[in-house]
Amino acid sequence: MRNDMRALRTACGLSQGELGEALGVSRQTVNAIETGRYNPTLPLAISIARFFARPVEEIFHVDD
Repeated sequence: MRNDMRALRTACGLSQGELGEALGVSRQTVNAIETGRYNPTLPLAISIARFFARPVEEIFHVDD
């Protein structure tokens, strides 16, 4: 699965640490999601979508 989280985060001018703090996760978790090493749980994906005020499917994309 790929995602647009890094682009959204940088567009908001946030560091990985700042986003992690806002979401209640570590900077390392944000980095792992952005690099595709970790797929977030559904509750975390929903939190990310709410934070950026976008639908989950607009941020996370399933590779075909």
